[in-house]
Amino acid sequence: MSRAVRFQRHGGPEVLALADVAVGDPGPGEVRLRHTAIGLNFIDVYHRTGLYPVPALPSGLGGEAAGIVEAVGEGVTGITVGQRVGYATVPHGAYAEARVVPAERLIPLPDGIDYDTAAAVLLKGMTAEYLIRRTYPVQAGQTVLFHAAAGGVGLLACQWLAHLGATVIGTVGSEAKAAIARAHGCHHVLVLGEGPLAPRVRELTGGRGVPVAFDSVGRDTFLESLDCLAPRGTLVSFGNASGKVEPFDLGLLATRGSLYLTRPSLFTYVATREELVASAAA
Repeated sequence: MSRAVRFQRHGGPEVLALADVAVGDPGPGEVRLRHTAIGLNFIDVYHRTGLYPVPALPSGLGGEAAGIVEAVGEGVTGITVGQRVGYATVPHGAYAEARVVPAERLIPLPDGIDYDTAAAVLLKGMTAEYLIRRTYPVQAGQTVLFHAAAGGVGLLACQWLAHLGATVIGTVGSEAKAAIARAHGCHHVLVLGEGPLAPRVRELTGGRGVPVAFDSVGRDTFLESLDCLAPRGTLVSFGNASGKVEPFDLGLLATRGSLYLTRPSLFTYVATREELVASAAA
């Protein structure tokens, strides 16, 4: 048996409950893992509230953890009993002491990465990787807008962008978060709610706007993000922290300069074993 967090209906934190669940032995292509650290992510809130529906209720929660392999099923190669591994793209249920997971979704941990770091960084780190290297490959010399710059993904992405030679305009929700963002890669930090966003971004870019905006806030910033873009710029909308983006007229993309819009997901960008391993390695 294993203790695990379960929920039988969508709602606030009060719907979560600790339960004893049977783990069992791994089947073909599976591994039984004893967790040593569990990652918490904003997407867990989406699943709990029902914004992102889970396959069925009752359900487990959480998709990121690290631990030690206890048993391997038939046909598993490259993963051995006693090995240190982490994961970030498996079915819900990481909030548990132990569980059975698909072996192909596991990432062997390098010796220099401890369990806590692995459980905290894989999902957010791979999100940063696919956003700035594959959804919109940012180049040195470009100026980019990144919302929620002091959040989990933002802290990693903004440091990475600065390392690539980009100029980073980050947005945050408070002055306290502004200091955090400045210390982690942002060259300019704008506090949301302190006046319209687009004029401030255009002032920082000589009136041009940015070629790309990365927006995980959603409903509250969507139209402002479009207004921050240069002609033929790209809005990468990858989250809904303020709620789902309302339906809108596609003509807005034309009138604002033949803009591009994409709504990517990490799970699409690491769908194959090869993509998963490469993203985690990066």
